[in-house]
Amino acid sequence: MNRQPVSIDIRRDHHVHTSLCHHAVGAMEDYVRAAIARGLQQLVFLEHMECGVNYFQTTWLSDEDFDTYFREGERLRKKYSNRLDIGLGVELGYNPDEKDQLLQRLEKRHWDQIGVSYHYCRQPGLARHLNLVSRKGSNIEAILQAGSDQLLHRYFDTLIEAVHVLPGTILCHLDAGLRYVPDLQVSESHVAKIECLLDAVKARGMCLEINTSGLDIRGEAFPAAPIVEMAIARAIPLLASSDAHRPEDVGRYFDRLPDLLNAGIHP
Repeated sequence: MNRQPVSIDIRRDHHVHTSLCHHAVGAMEDYVRAAIARGLQQLVFLEHMECGVNYFQTTWLSDEDFDTYFREGERLRKKYSNRLDIGLGVELGYNPDEKDQLLQRLEKRHWDQIGVSYHYCRQPGLARHLNLVSRKGSNIEAILQAGSDQLLHRYFDTLIEAVHVLPGTILCHLDAGLRYVPDLQVSESHVAKIECLLDAVKARGMCLEINTSGLDIRGEAFPAAPIVEMAIARAIPLLASSDAHRPEDVGRYFDRLPDLLNAGIHP
């Protein structure tokens, strides 16, 4: 039996970053202008928050950065109120060792969207946290030494915990962990954990993002088509996200999403 065609609103980009996160380029207003130029109706900034991470590069915002973020965001809302709906959200990188601090920081502000993700893990024998979504050779070498299968299990286990602990509204790039590791294999046991993760997302009333950055990284959006099918079977809402780190990437490939999501559906 063929399922009904899947709809997704491609007029709204639910996930962009700016230079405030220290690894993207462009000011907030640059992204707003790019969204308007693309004909979008809504743009949601989803800047990074991390707690207790020891890493050689800062890829997240401090509390002072978030103060700047909200001041500028409110200014842009007023300036572009009749042209674009601007959301001020956060992509919360889960650290199981700092869950209380994460929750306390969240409670201090009103967020239009709370994205749940997991980037940094503590690995025995390493002084610094390991970045599970990095393309840097040192991170990939450490992942291979630790065992990519083991770390991928930890990645999904931690996301399951994060969904239960955090007041998230959207799960970000579900299967992006270890995305630059060559010949990465997803086993049946990994799939079982993905099923548990999606069950948790459904139970918490969260959405799942379809992250088009994957089309540049691996030729397929995050998450992969079989995982999207699992989400559709659970009636989990799908939201379009570019994960833009440059203004020109706002809304990237959104015109391809309807066909990608409905590939294989026959009349």
